[in-house]
This record gives sequence, structure tokens and C-alpha cells, in this order.
Amino acid sequence: MKIAKVVGVALAFPACFSFGFFWRDIKHGQFTPANRDRLLGIKTSTGADSEETIFKQTYGRILADYIKRPNKTELKYSAMEGLVASLGDPHTNFFVPKVNTEFHDETQGKFYGIGARLLPDPLGVKVVNVFKDGPAQRAGIRAQDLIVAVDGKVVAGMQSDDIVMLIKGKEGTTVKLRVARPGAKAPLDFSMPREKVVPPNVESKFIADQQIGYIKILNFALEVPEQFDRELQAVESHGLKGLVIDLRDNPGGALDAAVAMLSKWVEGKNIVKLKFRDGSEESNDALRGYLHNFSYPVVVLVNEDSASAAEIMAGALKDYGKATLVGDHTYGKFSVQTVFPQRDGAGIKMTIAHYFLPKSGALSRKVDDDGAYVSGGIQPDVKVDLDPDVEFEAATMTKDAQFAKAVEIIKSKQR
Repeated sequence: MKIAKVVGVALAFPACFSFGFFWRDIKHGQFTPANRDRLLGIKTSTGADSEETIFKQTYGRILADYIKRPNKTELKYSAMEGLVASLGDPHTNFFVPKVNTEFHDETQGKFYGIGARLLPDPLGVKVVNVFKDGPAQRAGIRAQDLIVAVDGKVVAGMQSDDIVMLIKGKEGTTVKLRVARPGAKAPLDFSMPREKVVPPNVESKFIADQQIGYIKILNFALEVPEQFDRELQAVESHGLKGLVIDLRDNPGGALDAAVAMLSKWVEGKNIVKLKFRDGSEESNDALRGYLHNFSYPVVVLVNEDSASAAEIMAGALKDYGKATLVGDHTYGKFSVQTVFPQRDGAGIKMTIAHYFLPKSGALSRKVDDDGAYVSGGIQPDVKVDLDPDVEFEAATMTKDAQFAKAVEIIKSKQR
């Protein structure tokens, strides 16, 4: 009981002390929140205060007075996310350090992991394919394997991104995986080093009975032009009557990669023109000395998820008459972003310009109030719808109406 009284007195003393400051204002009816803030040394905003000042004052007020002590880092990141979101641009984003690092690694083609492409699964993550000569392949991991535990931790129910972060790590360290393999009676355990791996973002297949090459470009990371050259050489070694380049579901990537790719078809010509807020322009032209002799018809497959650098490649090829586009309209992302790094490792990916194709110009996406597509993007030369019930895979090309139309066009150009 005595302790309670002592505590009560201790708490009451500063309250009485503060009350003395306010008493004169209360007595004369002049006590206001502004007077309280002045007496406590807290600056308040006026109509003349700048937006930056008001923002700082609000941040300071939350830190000083919110009933729970806020986490300063989380508060700062939430504020940054709010600022960026207020722009209403889906392509301008704030990245916390972890996400910023992942985005940078993906764009630069730098990964420290096991060398496998993974997809979500209720029990963990499923191996879609294993990269050639990577740690996973050397250890014996196969496509369709299901990773159910990482370093002894069961990963069922976890977000796939969180599982991937457990698998990735510092170069040279070891990761242990438990795998459920179709047909195996018991789980299998594997141990492998984490290494720098370059994801194969370009895949190829030679269709022998048609003598047609098929090249799928997953995105436009910086190493894609080199990978494309390698896969092109592989399919051309058989002798081609035509080439199908698949840009469907390609979200884009680095502008430099798209320019380098297009330099195989045109030389010195404008690929894309950037226009900035101040009205200035920047021309990105095809490089010289990289022309390739495409002595056969080229067909490019596109759909609504072909965006950004994928649209630049498809659009420039169409504008210069170097390929026939087949499929559906592209996404319509005719803007360019740059990542501005922050001191703490975070980053802001911000739209800095709009781009214009050599002849088609800008074909930015427009949507209705519900976000449904209205117009924009690059229209294909030949529109072909896919059967929504058929999932495309290289093994099911005969069921792919867009690929079938590409083959038909190639054959018609051979006559």
C-alpha cells in the first residue's frame, strides 16, 4: 500500500508542475493546444509552413505522443510507401532494403543460391527446372521435386518468397534441403553450397518435323542478349526454315538489354525515344556491328502480359518490318523507371520518362474505373486467342493456337 502511494505522488508531481504553466492561460480563457505546444517546446504548423515542415511535424508528433512507442524504421518506411502510393503510378514503388536488393539482383542477373527455378506449393516450393551446371543439378535435385524443409525447418504453409530467402544466402555457405520426390517412398536429403548462379532467361527448342526454331525469352535481364545468341546458334545449327520468338508473359527488364537485342536486326536506327518532364528527349539507337543474317521468317508471340522492354522489342520489330506479331495486344507500359537508392539500402523505383517507338509512338495502357483494359499496347499483326483451359508448355505446342498460327505464317512465307 505504501508503494502505491509513493508511485502516486511521483506521478502527480510532474502533473502539478505542468499545471502551473497552464494555469494563467486557463484562468484567462486562453489555453489552447497551440499554447500548450509552445510551452512544451513543440512547434506547430501555420498556413505558411511548407509541406516538408508539416510532414516533419506530423512525424515528430507521432513519435512524441502516440500511446505506443512506434518503431522508427517501420514508421519511416510506411511514410515513404504512402508518399509513393499517392502518385497513383503502379510502376513507381518504394522498396524496403530486402526487396530492393532482390530487385537489383534480378535485374543484374546476380543470385547466390542453388540454381533452380521454384514455384509455390502448399507443402513448400516445387522445382520447375534446374539450371545447368548449378549446385542443385550437381547435388541431384530434379524438376518436380518438392522442397519441404530448409536447414531442418519445415516450410509448409510459408510464403514462397520467405522460403526462397531461406534457400538463398551468402556465397560459399551450405544449405540442406529435404525433398519429397514423386515416386519416392521417403523424403530425400541433399546438401549443397550456395553459389553465384545466372538464371537461364532464354530457352530454346528445335522443332525437327517443322525445321523451326523456338526461343522463349522470360525477361530482359542484362545477360539476356548473350544467352539469346547462344540459343540462336543452337537452333540455327540444325538449319532453320523459320524462327518463333516467344515474348508472352515477359514483364520486361533493362532497356539496354532490349536495345542490344534489336541491334541484331537493325543498325544505327532509333529503337526508342525517351521524353522527360522538362520536355527534353533522349534517343536510344541500335548498336553498330551486331547485325545478324536472319535469312528466314521471324514471328514474335505476344500477349497482354508482354510489357516494358518486351514491348520495345516487339514494337520495334513490327515498326521496321522485321517480324510478324501474333497473339494478343501487349500490356501498354510505355514508361521508363530508374531506381534511386537510399542510404539504408532501401530504394525508390520511379517513373522518369515515357518512351516512344520509332513509328508507332506511345501506346500507353488505358483502363476503366474497375481497372479493366480499355486500350493501349501493341496490337499484333494477327490476333489469335488461346484456349484458357490449355496451359502452354513446350511439350504441348500442338495445343497452342498462337504457336500453330506462327508456324502457319512461316510456311506461307516459304512459298
